Amino acid sequence: MVAEILSVGTELLMGQIANTDAQYLSRRLSELGVTLYRHTTVGDNPSRVKQALAEALERADMVITTGGLGPTEDDLTKEMVGEFFGLPMELDEKSLEAVRTRMCRIGREMTENNNKQAYFPRGAIIMPNACGTAPGCIVEHGGKAVAVLPGPPREMKDMFERQLAPYLRRRSGEHIESRFLRVFGVGESKTEVLLLDLFHGENPTLALYCGAGEVTARISARVPLGTDAAPMIDPMEAEIRRRLGNAVYAAYGPSEEVNLASTVLKMLMERGESIATAESCTGGMLISHLIDCPGASAAVHEGHVTYSNEAKMHVLGVRAETLQAHGAVSAECALEMAEGARRASGATWALSTTGVAGPDGGTPEKPVGLVYVGVAGPDGARAERLMLRGDRDWIRTLACQNALNLLRLRLLES
Repeated sequence: MVAEILSVGTELLMGQIANTDAQYLSRRLSELGVTLYRHTTVGDNPSRVKQALAEALERADMVITTGGLGPTEDDLTKEMVGEFFGLPMELDEKSLEAVRTRMCRIGREMTENNNKQAYFPRGAIIMPNACGTAPGCIVEHGGKAVAVLPGPPREMKDMFERQLAPYLRRRSGEHIESRFLRVFGVGESKTEVLLLDLFHGENPTLALYCGAGEVTARISARVPLGTDAAPMIDPMEAEIRRRLGNAVYAAYGPSEEVNLASTVLKMLMERGESIATAESCTGGMLISHLIDCPGASAAVHEGHVTYSNEAKMHVLGVRAETLQAHGAVSAECALEMAEGARRASGATWALSTTGVAGPDGGTPEKPVGLVYVGVAGPDGARAERLMLRGDRDWIRTLACQNALNLLRLRLLES
């Protein structure tokens, strides 16, 4: 089945709010085996809504609309769908009673314009709204279908999962299952070259996406409903891991949230070990990434932000001689920062960052983007020199990612 998403709302078109509905629907449609051709966003203009609907139905078997189901005059999505198919609007008494009950429950007066939320194109399959006052509907006509969903994300998601997803499963007869592999330390271009022949497969398929200094590989397999896609996905994952080695740091499904910080924390917790941080140029971003992960308290001891040389000496025990001879932006300083944080905290491991994040402060010898990350552990300390590009925030983000990856690799070694 081919589908398109039609988002209705001037506030979306003007960029006043983000279109999270379309993002959610795109992911879920893919998982359900529905081929999505386009997203279209149109303002609250009746003629433009009908025009966009006509264009979408020329290409797709089904159009899913979001928004325009409220009680006001510019909420006309259902009416435009009815007009497009030549279907009159009819009152559904059950929906009207549901709207009344909902309004009473939330302590609001039922006004005349709320009645329009209970009108639907003749013959529509009505989808009750468990989270709001605006029911949705599915209109089938001439082999095509239009599903009309509310705009508020909470209402839209609930209606989709309870009612539209089962409908789509019945129509599609198959679903797409995806698995994601996170890759760090190998750029997108090199990753593509190493995996080039794998992109030619039709089922499963492989796609790459760029992130903060890393690459995500998505493996997707289309299978009949009720069939496990793992036998199709597993061999491709194994081949990718064989080619990329330890650069692959995680595999996960669409509903999971995985990143370098959560991966490192999981490794530490499985080993019963702990971590502390000592940050200069990243200014607390590194410890924040770790603490953002649920359950971080099981492995995170403490974090130090030592921006000045005095703080590096007083808090971490960095030697004055080291700072005089090599400066704060040096491998030697990064090593002593990591060792000092480990010593002060009693943690198993400690990470450090020091560098020139910019936009000012660079010199020919130590330009903007020069960063050193250090790690100290039971088997000693190590520092890594990085030359990073981007604005201040991007350099700090990449510094954190590289520090976490340095620890990940040390954990794999030990």
